[in-house]
Amino acid sequence: MDYESNNWILDGVYNFPHLFGGLMLTAALLGLSTSYFGGIGVPHLPYLWSDLGIFYKKKREKKRIRVYMDGCFDLMHYGHANALRQAKALGDELVVGVVSDEEIIANKGPPVLSMEERLVLVSGLKWVDEVIANAPYAITEQFMNRLFNEHKIDYIIHGDDPCLLPDGTDAYTLAKRAGRYKQIKRTEGVSSTDIVGRILSSTSNNKVREDHNGTPLKGPHKESQLKAAHLSQFLPTSRRIVQFSNGEGPGPNARVVYIDGAFDLFHAGHVEILKTAGQLGDFLLVGLHDDQTVSEHRGKHYPIMHLHERSLSVLACRYVDEVIIGAPWEVTKDVITTFNISLVVRGTISESNVSLTEEFDPYSVPKSMGIFQTLESPKTITTTSVAQRIMANHEAYTKRNARKAESEKKYYAEKKYVSGD
Repeated sequence: MDYESNNWILDGVYNFPHLFGGLMLTAALLGLSTSYFGGIGVPHLPYLWSDLGIFYKKKREKKRIRVYMDGCFDLMHYGHANALRQAKALGDELVVGVVSDEEIIANKGPPVLSMEERLVLVSGLKWVDEVIANAPYAITEQFMNRLFNEHKIDYIIHGDDPCLLPDGTDAYTLAKRAGRYKQIKRTEGVSSTDIVGRILSSTSNNKVREDHNGTPLKGPHKESQLKAAHLSQFLPTSRRIVQFSNGEGPGPNARVVYIDGAFDLFHAGHVEILKTAGQLGDFLLVGLHDDQTVSEHRGKHYPIMHLHERSLSVLACRYVDEVIIGAPWEVTKDVITTFNISLVVRGTISESNVSLTEEFDPYSVPKSMGIFQTLESPKTITTTSVAQRIMANHEAYTKRNARKAESEKKYYAEKKYVSGD
C-alpha cells in the first residue's frame, strides 16, 4: 500500500512536472508536512530560494536624497544659514554651489568676500555636506545635467524670493521644467544688501559726527541718525534659536573650551579660530557680548549685526556646541565654575579701538588659574577690514544697493505667505 501511494506521486512528477512543482512549492510555502508524500523530502525553504533564485531578493538600502542649493553667500549671515538648514530638511545630503566671482560681478556687482573666504564660510555650516566651487549663477542645461549625473542630485532648491538674470528671466527655469525644483521660505529681516547698507550708513554717520579735525560733534539729531542706521527688521523667536541649536550639553567629563567676542559680521576668520578652539576640547562654548558692551569697547558704529543676529550666525557654525547670549566682558570665576570651563582661549587677531584703553585684563582670572591660552589666528581678516573693503568701493556698492533695493521693494509688494520655517 505504501508502494502504491508513492508510485502515483512519481507518475505525477513524470507526466505533469509543472503542475507537481507548483504543488510542492505551495506546500512548502504553507508549511505543510511532507510525510503525506511518502517521504519525498522538500528542501528547507530558505535554501530553496537561495538555490533557485525564487522569491529571494537582497534587502536594498533606502536611497539617500541629495539636494542642491547655490548662492553667492557674500557677507554670510543667518538668513543664508537658515536657507541651507531648510534645504537640508528636504533631503538627506546637502550639496552647496558657491557662485564664482566672475558670475557675481556680471550679475550683481563686485563681491565683498573672495571665493576662498566664501568657501570657508559655507563649508563651516553644520548642515552642509559637500561644496561645489565656481558654480554658475544660472542653472544651465549643461550644469543641470552635471548635477543630476555626476553629483547624483535629486532636487534643486531655492527660496521663494525671485532670482532674476539681467535679462529678467528666472535663473531656475530649467530646473522647474524638469520637475526637479523645490522651494523654501525666505528668512525675513536680513540680506547681504541690507548689511552693505548698514555698513555704508553707519560709517557715513560716524564720519558726519566728526568735524575736519576729528572732534566729535554733539547733538541729538546726529545721534538719532546713527541709531537709525542700526535698525534691523529681524524678529528673533525662541523657535529659531532652537532650530539652530545642537540641543545637547557637555558630558560629565567633557573638556569645555571657552572663547568670547562680538563675532560681528561673521567671516572666515571667525570660522577658522572657532575650528582651532574646538580642536582643543570636547565641547566649544562661545560667549557673545551684548550690543552695549560691543559699542563701549569698539565704538558707537559697532556692532553692525545685533546680538540675536550674531548668536544665530555663531550657532550655525559646525564647530560650535553652545552659545552664551550676552556674555560678560570679564571672564569671572563664577562663569568658569557655572559652565565647568577647562580652558579659556583667545585669538591673536581681534578688533580694537585705539582710543579705548582697557583698565583691566578681562582674562586675569583664567590666567591666574593657569587655564588661559592664546591661539594664533589662522586669518587676519576682521569685521573692520570687511567694512573697509566696502567703503573703499563706496560708489560701486551704493549703485549696487540702489538696484537691489528696487527688486526688494517689488518682492515685498507682491509677497505672499509661504508655509515653512
